[in-house]
Amino acid sequence: MSGRDLFCQPRRLGRGAALTLVFASVLVAGAATGALPGPDRKSADPAAGSAVSEGRHEVVARAAAEAMAAGQSPVEAAERAVSRSGDRWGAVYSQGEYKEFEEALDGQYTGVGLWARRERDGRIEVTRVRAGSPAASAGIRAGDRLRSVDGEKVDGRPVTEVVALLRGDAKDATAGTAVKVGLERGTRAWDLTLRRARLSTDPVTVRTLGDGVTVIRISSFTKGSGEEVRTALRQAPADSGVVLDLRGNPGGLVTEAVTAASAFLDGGLVATYDVDGEQRALHGEPGGDTTRPLVTLVDGGTMSAAELLTGALQDRGRAVVVGSRTFGKGSVQMPSRLPDGSVAELTVGHYRTPSGRAVDGRGIMPDLEADRQVLERAETVLSGLGDS
Repeated sequence: MSGRDLFCQPRRLGRGAALTLVFASVLVAGAATGALPGPDRKSADPAAGSAVSEGRHEVVARAAAEAMAAGQSPVEAAERAVSRSGDRWGAVYSQGEYKEFEEALDGQYTGVGLWARRERDGRIEVTRVRAGSPAASAGIRAGDRLRSVDGEKVDGRPVTEVVALLRGDAKDATAGTAVKVGLERGTRAWDLTLRRARLSTDPVTVRTLGDGVTVIRISSFTKGSGEEVRTALRQAPADSGVVLDLRGNPGGLVTEAVTAASAFLDGGLVATYDVDGEQRALHGEPGGDTTRPLVTLVDGGTMSAAELLTGALQDRGRAVVVGSRTFGKGSVQMPSRLPDGSVAELTVGHYRTPSGRAVDGRGIMPDLEADRQVLERAETVLSGLGDS
């Protein structure tokens, strides 16, 4: 199992796959809707909505209100209503979850600063520790084994469940709260208590390979990530090829994906989408680098806004896409506030690539399929592009 950023994964489980995946992929509609996050807005406005989808939101809101009147959980009632609607990507967030959702869009999170993965034997290994984080201050290192969280053994559990334990429930997922972890390093086993802290994500990382190729990896499209991509491209060695690594990217703010696309395109269409049948378009800004050789890496974990970016670069003939078929999450959700303050998101439309290809449920096929040594394949492709 590939490594996952603990802080990027959904905190609560057992609420169905829809909440898990929607939380990870954020929102796919752009600021043009007037209801979803834009570059100058902190978050989606749950009070906004579309007239056509109002009926569906009203059904969910009524279920929540009736549950409140009966002394039952409005969130659970709303979730049942969403489930009955057959909306694969519909989801309901508690107030605490939605606040965390908004913070994630701003590139902030509360946690201990660990990245981890599950090994073949089921054990959880720490793959990275954020500098200056509570985990780093406590002396945790990459390669350590995570044995338990708050007394619960984690061997054999999915990484997402380990995340749920590390993050705590709604009242615990705040800076300063304590979480006890059991660790193992070689023959040494020990326990320690960490205090969660407010940390920031690193959505864009850059490195240069030995042959001068610049690798720009985007782990998610949080606020400011698109401009970071543009900066990284401007600072890349002149005439060097670029690998844009979108593997495992669950999506994020589509406005940031459009900004990232603008770094490689000279304006023009990036995607089209519909909201309750009304067609809209997303365009890039002119002035991008249109000549530098570019390869985009994707896999089954490339979702949502990351697929939108991939489709734009592929359809516009700007990049050679290498890897495996992407996830296929190309739907548009809109939020609305429920009577108890929780938020429901329901699907209202879908987006398409510049050539009109639908993404939802289909994904994007790479130009060159590769499951192993993907980066090496990308370097080979770049060498050919540079010679053309």
